[in-house]
Amino acid sequence: MRFYVTTPIYYVNDVPHIGHAYTTIAADIVVRNRKQRGAETFFLTGIDEHGTKVRKVADAEGVPPQEYVDRISADWRALPERVDAAPDFFIRTSDPEHKEFVRDFLQRIYDNGDVYEDAYAGLYCVGCEAFKLEAELVDGRCPDHPNTPLEYLEEKNYFFRLSAYQDRLLQLYDERPDFVLPKFRSNEARSFIEGGLRDFSISRAGETWGIPLPWDESQVAYVWADALVNYLSALTYARPGEDLRPVFWPEVRHVLGKDILRFHCVYWPAMLMSAGYEVPKQLFVHGYLLLEERKISKSIGNVISPLDLVDLYGPDAVRFWAIRSVSFGQDGPVTLESIHERYERELGNELGNLLSRTTAMIARYRDGNLPATRSAALAAQLAALGTAVAGRLDAWDLTGALEEIWKVVRRLNAYVEESKPWELAKDEANAGTLDHVLYNLADGLRCVAVALAAFVPRTSAAILEALGQPDDPSWENVASGKTPDLTDIAAAPPLFPRIDAPAPA
Repeated sequence: MRFYVTTPIYYVNDVPHIGHAYTTIAADIVVRNRKQRGAETFFLTGIDEHGTKVRKVADAEGVPPQEYVDRISADWRALPERVDAAPDFFIRTSDPEHKEFVRDFLQRIYDNGDVYEDAYAGLYCVGCEAFKLEAELVDGRCPDHPNTPLEYLEEKNYFFRLSAYQDRLLQLYDERPDFVLPKFRSNEARSFIEGGLRDFSISRAGETWGIPLPWDESQVAYVWADALVNYLSALTYARPGEDLRPVFWPEVRHVLGKDILRFHCVYWPAMLMSAGYEVPKQLFVHGYLLLEERKISKSIGNVISPLDLVDLYGPDAVRFWAIRSVSFGQDGPVTLESIHERYERELGNELGNLLSRTTAMIARYRDGNLPATRSAALAAQLAALGTAVAGRLDAWDLTGALEEIWKVVRRLNAYVEESKPWELAKDEANAGTLDHVLYNLADGLRCVAVALAAFVPRTSAAILEALGQPDDPSWENVASGKTPDLTDIAAAPPLFPRIDAPAPA
């Protein structure tokens, strides 16, 4: 019962945008739910501070690269906290422990005979930090960074024998059909491998901002050969005096965007094989959030600041909107108007008003005190909720898991209208029925709150507090009939107060 999840190691040539928040939120949701279900978990995020792109930004600002990354790292450290993500460790590739580990890792590859020196000439995309083939270009530009001119480079550097691992990679994909998810992303990676693998450079001769190679300190590690290793290196020093690799590496899952699929799903497993490590348990590749039909990207210039959204709507609303708006794993359009609409309609009206009405009726009709009077009215749906949500999350269907919960939210709202507690309260002969109805609503809300804890942790805690229940997100509590007698229940204030201001532009 162990579960280790990583976000990509984010590049620090600029401040975070909503795409980075999206990945961080998704990884946090999966980890929180596994913890609810009793797993020992570890959650890693962090920043990639080396490479040409970072050095050029520092040069443009007239400061040394280390000074630049030290300053901007504060913005990246703030991101998880602001969206209520709770990583166990935040890694920086400028950490001395990481540098030492990378040198050892690359030396292992070198000692295994998988590194050779050669000359290379070709087009380099600084945005991707990768050499590009002509077939990959669109109108002579990188499709992911069309506003960044390609650079023609001629270098003598060191190459990793990726081609030597083609058969082993194909065997890996055949033996483990769930190694990369969704399946169409696995097919994309496998097709790339089948097309013939080319050896790739693991060093830069003309770059000074990076980790010197252990066998030739005149060159630095290519940024991806440095960055990918963080998933392993962090486990060696995240907890002082402990090596967590034996504990968590066998259970590692990488969450990443589709633009870095090849690095993670092809290059990284081959490098691990060469260095003598097991490949990851699983990789999940999600799509883009699309604003104005283009992915959200700094280089394109259509960035949304996650901190602006959090300032206006709060972290729970941003977490909810990010997962609810686009089926996780797919590309999907997002608008700033959509977060406002979901805040008001789903969070405010469907969930917030349900809590307000339920607690107000318990306070008004039962003076805030209600005996536990379980009935079968909602028992079947509540009993199935925990299994349905866990199953969806295990399949990385985060959006579907949230929809399973919302089915119950909608059912509880319908139950209010069907049972009409305000009518029952007019006749004392209906006292027993009214007790059943109010208890079913409170019990259903408690189940919903626990099921929502990974998605909207603050809202979950607020619902439980309003119902006088302990803030215990243990997954076995997603079951009907576990709400004890209610005492001193008061009408709850709005969970999501009305916001008249428009979404930020």
